[in-house]
Amino acid sequence: MKLAVTAPDRLIVRTERVADPGDLISRLPHPTALAWVRHGEGIVGWGEAARLTLPGGEDRFAVADQWLRDLFGSADIDDPVQVPGSGPVAFGSFGFDPKSPDSVLIVPRWIVGRRDGAAWLTTIGEDADPLALVRPPQPPARLDWSDGTLSAPAWEQAVAAAVDRIRDGRLGKVVLARDLHAEAAEPIDARTLLRRLADRFPACYTFSCAGLVGATPELLIRRAGERLDSLVLAGTTARGTTPADDAERATRLSASAKDREEHAYAAEMVRDALTPLCAELTVPDQPELLTLPNVMHLASPVHGRLRSERSVLDVVAALHPTPAVCGTPTDIALDLIRELEMMDRGRYAGPVGWIDARGDGEWGIALRCAELDGTRARLFAGCGIVADSDPAAELAEAQTKFRAMQYALEG
Repeated sequence: MKLAVTAPDRLIVRTERVADPGDLISRLPHPTALAWVRHGEGIVGWGEAARLTLPGGEDRFAVADQWLRDLFGSADIDDPVQVPGSGPVAFGSFGFDPKSPDSVLIVPRWIVGRRDGAAWLTTIGEDADPLALVRPPQPPARLDWSDGTLSAPAWEQAVAAAVDRIRDGRLGKVVLARDLHAEAAEPIDARTLLRRLADRFPACYTFSCAGLVGATPELLIRRAGERLDSLVLAGTTARGTTPADDAERATRLSASAKDREEHAYAAEMVRDALTPLCAELTVPDQPELLTLPNVMHLASPVHGRLRSERSVLDVVAALHPTPAVCGTPTDIALDLIRELEMMDRGRYAGPVGWIDARGDGEWGIALRCAELDGTRARLFAGCGIVADSDPAAELAEAQTKFRAMQYALEG
């Protein structure tokens, strides 16, 4: 595996307590933003002290974890705050497919964080006021939309083909994704998208890393010392147009055999993956309902206590890819995704989040997101396909899932 590394011989890291910084996203002085924010708390960063780009491979999480252990282990760190996210932090996002060459970790030069009443500023290296980079965010202008790899009818045919494979008994579930393209007149500023997403979806994890921007409802894993937390989401319906319609949709989702089957696959996989790593693990017997502004999901909150000293990336490696974004059995589902989607997902549906020098961190699944490249944005949406899935209904669900990022771009 050939790595692309940019890093000094030794990081000099200084963290200090600061007064409440206010809105974290508004602190970002430059469009190349790094962010992980929920309900106004989290961390944001900018500048680059170090970067690792991985070409792919089944061992990419282990390689990334070892690189960070070496980098942070040799650093000169002054961190009196000592909470998850203080001190040096790497923001990261990994390709969904082990064959994808898109995985990246970035250690920013400046980090502002807020957690449980504590606020801090971390600086790596010696430099002038980081806010000297200020450039006001601008909304995207004159957007033109176009189909991605597959048109809507072609994607429905892919769903139908997947249903046939499932009914033949080759697999239990597969998650198929679509992409959608947008072109703006000027380069797209990630901060505008972050602002709109954080305001519209405060309960989601609003993220930005190396051009991947989104707001995911799905917490893959949080590590804080020995404690682990995860949130399994699978089974989705759009919100209703009236309170009565909303309540009826919630009732149908909770009673849906198709959605409960899809959810059970995901919850069981998380249980199986975490059990060997945990001294204690709690997975609910029945899912609850998670209601967001645009959709409702079946959700299972999972809690555990680590059995031994492992970083959050060790746990990410054990969990990815979950049936919520791939299918089951994993290998067969992944092969079918490669065949039917006819595209590289890039970092869509891969792990996205952050890790600090203690191995603590928060990682979500990169859903409701877009990859930005100058004036272009590539949006993604995926649906879990099981034996009784209807192609037209799955297309409608995918279109509903696109709306979060369409709103972020259009306002």
